[in-house]
Amino acid sequence: MMRQPTLETSRLILRPFREADIPDIVALLQERDIHRMITDIPYPYSEQNAREWLAHQQKSREEGTEYTFAVMRKEDQQLLGAIKIRPDMRHRKAEVGYWIGKPYWGRGYATETLKAILRFGFETLALNRVYATHFAENPASGRVMQKAGMTYEGAMRQAIYKNGHFRDSLIYAILREEWEASSPVTARSGRNRIPRRAAAGPNRAHRHPRPAPGTRH
Repeated sequence: MMRQPTLETSRLILRPFREADIPDIVALLQERDIHRMITDIPYPYSEQNAREWLAHQQKSREEGTEYTFAVMRKEDQQLLGAIKIRPDMRHRKAEVGYWIGKPYWGRGYATETLKAILRFGFETLALNRVYATHFAENPASGRVMQKAGMTYEGAMRQAIYKNGHFRDSLIYAILREEWEASSPVTARSGRNRIPRRAAAGPNRAHRHPRPAPGTRH
């Protein structure tokens, strides 16, 4: 089992969630706009939902199938949101999903968070491809992906059924060679670092035990 690291950017710390985060998780996920734009976040969101989500995170982390990070603001240790990466080491690829609490939209936190997790994916997990999706009616999330260097690959029509409707999902991705071209110094330092346990783990879909500008919880 790979021990999940803590990641750091100029303004943020990305670390594993803790039980003490539950009140902030519940408060941030009471926002209906987040529920509308993310596949499997229930509404209203309860403390029990948060506890089940944290238990799922621990199990996935132990299995090496998914790593979820709390996005914390450095200056005051405020929880801003979450990001996860779900590796499929057989094919050296991963899916990323994220959300940022509505009070913190429009400040560049989502882009900064996504760039940090891409670096983790390519340097630490030695991935070849990372992709993410968002609902067609959430173009702000697509702009975050573009700013992080990801390329639009197409639309999956009526791919997700949510709130009584089939919804289109748009997909963006970035390849290792593209990430290395934009990050030549940092990329070389992490080449071929594959945690043994993570390499063995299958790619399993996130299942919030009914349930985590972004994609999926």
